[in-house]
Amino acid sequence: MSSIEVLVPILPESVADATVVTWRKQPGEKVKRDDNLVDLETDKVVLEVPAPADGVMGEIIKQVGTVVKAGEILAHLDTDKEANMKTEKPSSTATAEKIKPAAAESEHHSAGPAARRSAAEQNLPLENIQGSGKSGRVTRADVLQQAKVPASTPTAANLSRRMADVSAVDKLTRNERFEKRVPMTRLRARIAERLVAAQHDAAILTTFNEINLQKVIELRNLYKESFEKKHGSRLGFMSFFTKAVIAALKRFPAVNASIDGNDVVYHSYFDIGIAVSTDRGLVVPILRDADHLSFADIEKTIASYGRKAKENQIAIEEMTGGTFTITNGGVFGSLLATPIINPPQSAILGMNKIEERPIVENAQVVIRPMMYVALSYDHRIIDGKESVGFLKTIKELLEDPSRLLIDV
Repeated sequence: MSSIEVLVPILPESVADATVVTWRKQPGEKVKRDDNLVDLETDKVVLEVPAPADGVMGEIIKQVGTVVKAGEILAHLDTDKEANMKTEKPSSTATAEKIKPAAAESEHHSAGPAARRSAAEQNLPLENIQGSGKSGRVTRADVLQQAKVPASTPTAANLSRRMADVSAVDKLTRNERFEKRVPMTRLRARIAERLVAAQHDAAILTTFNEINLQKVIELRNLYKESFEKKHGSRLGFMSFFTKAVIAALKRFPAVNASIDGNDVVYHSYFDIGIAVSTDRGLVVPILRDADHLSFADIEKTIASYGRKAKENQIAIEEMTGGTFTITNGGVFGSLLATPIINPPQSAILGMNKIEERPIVENAQVVIRPMMYVALSYDHRIIDGKESVGFLKTIKELLEDPSRLLIDV
């Protein structure tokens, strides 16, 4: 019998190890080359380990929860068993019956870790879910949408779920108290570590302002249909804020700088991090050389990152580096919040909810769509005058967005 080893792949730079989170194949299961065998979680991304060849899943060496390093043996894959299976000549009827499930299975192998995890939690078979992602890939949103649709026939899985719900209600009615202990994900633990380090190592202060977004909204409403028709992407607020941030960073280079030991490193480029929330925690993919990107480029890239984040498909290279970060708590309803710096950066802009409020214009009280914004900054290299001036510049540019076009 011939057996090959399934190894932990080379891990991304700066990642020392990974944790086995889910085995997608169990011993004895038939495996096709490039099928995902196991999900490994690092402190930045979830990695899929593909099958190196056709075969049958052999012994699993590293169980769920085990911390592994690059090159370690995860499992064995038996290749002779698969060869023997191929030499068998089933009847035409049996062959036809086997081909259909196999084809259906292969169609739905195209699902990210988040989608497969959600499907398992909801007890939903992937082959029953229509994928809306690229090339028919099943996304987590597809799984959640399917979960909302009641089954026409009470399957065993549905009945089991209902029984569990009844049991949960029983517990609540009896006022039983219980606790559930769940280990932190690698990403969540890393986020906690970085946030504590940021608070400890930097002298963080925050300055606030508010922006009247009336003209941005009017401009957006005027061109959003033609913009989407031409570029295939919706015109959002993030592209306006990104453009305004870049213009402000050019005027206040210290806000785009970082500290390295006793040196202040000034960056001539503008790699803007856009904070994206996922089930596993916050990730910050980067808009590289954002000053060279058009409004459409920015919107398309952000939309792409959003889709990848839902499926845990953002690559480590897409989250490495960055000179400044923008985070938008307003999408969750935040009215006013203090963002925390993403080290080794020296500042972060926090957007919040747009809310209509009364303000005074030309001695008249009018209702305008207002947003509170916050700039958290490292006071070791950014003075109060610079931080206030930076935020005031963003306010001025967005309250008169035509200034973004003529650079004034």
